[in-house]
Amino acid sequence: MKITKYAHSCILIETDERVGLFDPGNYSWDLFNIDNLNRLDDILITHEHADHMYLPFVKALTEKFPDAHITTTESAANILREAGIVNVAFENNQYVTLFSADHESMEPLSSVPLTNKGIHYLDVFTSPGDSHHFSETKKILALPVTAPWGTTARAAEIIEELKPEYVIPIHDWLWRDDVCQRFYEIMSNFCNKQGVKFLQPINGQSIDIQ
Repeated sequence: MKITKYAHSCILIETDERVGLFDPGNYSWDLFNIDNLNRLDDILITHEHADHMYLPFVKALTEKFPDAHITTTESAANILREAGIVNVAFENNQYVTLFSADHESMEPLSSVPLTNKGIHYLDVFTSPGDSHHFSETKKILALPVTAPWGTTARAAEIIEELKPEYVIPIHDWLWRDDVCQRFYEIMSNFCNKQGVKFLQPINGQSIDIQ
């Protein structure tokens, strides 16, 4: 399996069986060269915020890969269909399992309710989207490590609670490069003590996992 991060929460998963792209958002759009992608079977979108679902990004993907299957929430699916994007569903299939992972509250900044779903992919990779309150993970966990609605300390608690085999950090676009590297080192040291491997991604560079 190859995992490639394209900033923030956009993760490309490549296996011989399937190729899936998680949360193609606006912070990742300029980093992602669709011309370099030769296969795409699944587009996985945890919720409709633009940093996870940017319509020009999704449209470009579906134009090149019209058979790619999109799995998302019901509200996000409705937005995509209204934009003319088809092949969208909001239920499980043989490759994708949705699970409960409520979007964290933005009170008092915002009181707008939003549906968020965690997604397991190929029974090996998990992304909870914008959530720090979920109770399950597969071998590899894409974990939000900073957010207006969450903390790095809470991310560490989740690692202690769930003990995935691997953690790849997401939702960290707002960290400048030197801060990001420092916190990656802190998280890596913490994970080592937990028997967890912390992956330190470089945008656009693939990581091989056996």
